[in-house]
Amino acid sequence: MRQSLILKSEANKTTPIYAVNEANLETVVGSLGQLAKDWVALNAFTAVAGSCLVVPGSEGGRAAVLYGTDADALPSPFALGGLVAALPAGDYHLDEPFPDMQQAALGFALSSYRFTRYCASTKELPRLAVAGEVDLERIYTILDGVQLARNLIDVPANDLGPAELADAVKELFDKHGGTGEVIVGDDLLEKGFPMVHAVGRASSREPRLADFTWGDENAPKVTLVGKGVIFDTGGLNIKPSGSMSLMKKDMGGAANVLGLASMIMAAKLPVRLRVIIPCVENSISGSAFRPGDILPSRKGLTVEIGNTDAEGRLVLADALTLADAENPDLLIDMATLTGAARVALGPDLPPFFTDDEDLAEEISLVSEAAADPLWRLPLWQPYMKYLDSKVADINHINTSGAGFAGAITAALFLSRFVENTGSWVHFDIYGWTPMEKPGKPAGGEAQGIRCLFDVIAEKYSTKE
Repeated sequence: MRQSLILKSEANKTTPIYAVNEANLETVVGSLGQLAKDWVALNAFTAVAGSCLVVPGSEGGRAAVLYGTDADALPSPFALGGLVAALPAGDYHLDEPFPDMQQAALGFALSSYRFTRYCASTKELPRLAVAGEVDLERIYTILDGVQLARNLIDVPANDLGPAELADAVKELFDKHGGTGEVIVGDDLLEKGFPMVHAVGRASSREPRLADFTWGDENAPKVTLVGKGVIFDTGGLNIKPSGSMSLMKKDMGGAANVLGLASMIMAAKLPVRLRVIIPCVENSISGSAFRPGDILPSRKGLTVEIGNTDAEGRLVLADALTLADAENPDLLIDMATLTGAARVALGPDLPPFFTDDEDLAEEISLVSEAAADPLWRLPLWQPYMKYLDSKVADINHINTSGAGFAGAITAALFLSRFVENTGSWVHFDIYGWTPMEKPGKPAGGEAQGIRCLFDVIAEKYSTKE
């Protein structure tokens, strides 16, 4: 499929795409001849940013494509993605390259994603021809990882349960020669994952934890932990129907972690990669955990349950404790964790939390360069008191802060389970694009992983 999206310029005869605006429209159209002038006038095309007009040739076919851009600003790196839905099938090239053709081609490819598992698409997609300096293999590596994340999120929970999510981890690692194990059901208690078990035990589908590794054992250790709640009813603190409709995406952290792992392994980065994903369904039955319960954790801390709809941080805490025990060089966790993060920053700008100043600066710089927006929020230690419990070591939600700083206190809770790792960063992602935009079709979304792939590649690719 990916070969049908981007191709080398010399491969076929292609139709030129002209970036036009109010200032240069007349000049560009004039160079295309009278037929083009008449066609532009007939269609009242004014080169509004994002608009598109296919200009016919004198002997049929397509002579050119006019694509409206902003005259006063550089085009968005992913602006070309807006053409995918507008163009008929065929091969195209840019008359003049974008400032960053690597990103432009990637945006075009990312916009071509369609979720077709349940409703096959018969529309043939346009293809973009690019010059030789564009690294197609890198585009394919990123595209595969992003599409893996999107596909997993888009599958509904009736077809993606804990077992299927764990199978997806195994399948990915098997493909690249990795190894690992999946711990299932009551074995979670025997092997020290009581909170993963507690969250998932109410479902008819047994909870499990997938733990897989790849790469040279002597290489720097990079560990990824993803929240794999395949559906979240809210448990006994049941969600209202409007809040439950998108809960198939509550395993978006796991999906994004697998997308990032796919990129790392496909690129053969010189790291020892480990992926840990607790796979559970937060359901309701007689065995569901309750508000007020006090749960043991893998770390030994007792945790008072303030609300069963904050289950993600519980399963992550056990998984982070496992990851932290081997003191990885870099520990990344990703989760669709809090509504507070969306209230603060909206669906397009996930926050991240870390005490590593150098890592925070690198993530911020690379996210901008990669057109993969992220924003740092603080691990503000004074708010740790909001997690105090009178009957346990810690409460897992903010019970004394009048509902303030929900994303921060969730991150602070997780921080209690990380103490050995060289560098830890937590991402509170949304995992969903509500409205289609260039590079981002509506639906399941990869957030932060293109940035993290670049960060990891830069950080470790030159190391022995």
